[in-house]
Amino acid sequence: MLTRRTFARLAGAAALALTVAMPAWAEPVVIKFSHVVAPDTPKGKGADKFKELAEKYTDGAVKVEVYPNSQLYKDKEELEALQLGAVQMLAPSLAKFGPLGVQQFEVFDLPFLMNGYDDLRKITDGEIGKSLLSKLEDKGIIGLAYWDNGFKVMSANSPLRTPDDFLGLKMRIQSSKILEAQMQALGAVPQVMAFSEVYQALQTGVVDGTENPPSNMYTQKMHEVQKHATISNHGYLGYAVIVNKAFWEGLDPAIREKLSQAMAESTDYANSIAKQENEAALAAMKAAGKTEFHELTEDERAEWVEALKPVYEEMSGRVGADLIEQVGSTLGTTN
Repeated sequence: MLTRRTFARLAGAAALALTVAMPAWAEPVVIKFSHVVAPDTPKGKGADKFKELAEKYTDGAVKVEVYPNSQLYKDKEELEALQLGAVQMLAPSLAKFGPLGVQQFEVFDLPFLMNGYDDLRKITDGEIGKSLLSKLEDKGIIGLAYWDNGFKVMSANSPLRTPDDFLGLKMRIQSSKILEAQMQALGAVPQVMAFSEVYQALQTGVVDGTENPPSNMYTQKMHEVQKHATISNHGYLGYAVIVNKAFWEGLDPAIREKLSQAMAESTDYANSIAKQENEAALAAMKAAGKTEFHELTEDERAEWVEALKPVYEEMSGRVGADLIEQVGSTLGTTN
């Protein structure tokens, strides 16, 4: 029969053992998650969902601080900040990895590469997607997931129905050699510019037009300063969610496992809403009546495709002819 003193001693020992078995964090691990778009975009909502799930699954052992709208860093600065450890997590567009020497991600910028989300999934969820993410590790970066934004429209203050309509227009692009080649093939003058600066540049005429998925165009109010847009779906804009490698590998394995679960679920969420968000944004812009939207006819689309074919040959040395061939084989297409 246990005495009261013995019971107390055993209870104390059990409590001590439980304390030792369960890791304790005096302060929560802080993840600064920086991005350049608005909170009400697919990426913004995905980042907020990751915060919610990460804090929930780790019981508060991790605190995620989300900084949207370039609050901390603009496009060109954020990758360096991640590598230096000033932030722990980003979701840059796939074109941003070129300056790091991982220009293979620019394959996603090739015009008319994919015919919708089914084609996209064959790439991002398959061996090509995994192989591309693995190339970031030498740069001190771990690639965790692909997040969609969507397929792009072209906009300007004049109609864009044929390649000739682009002649001489100053078109804003994000930093990507393929996007430069794309605009040049159309006869436009590409202008690399930070995303946060685009609205003002369009408003003041510094640039004439740009390309974006509808959700970015709408949330940044670009439709208020663009009279025309063409629903071309010529290119895809997506993101890689990435994390500082030293930070990620230094986490307690139990915490890392919970964060991986949160990332998987927030990825499913972000990608499930991307198409819906873009459709809603397009409808809202049409309803606003400030921009006239044009859908390419089959003949017009064929003319765009033909004008942009030289981009594939010109850029094959940059992204790799073998990679372009692998994508074409995976999708059952020839370009």
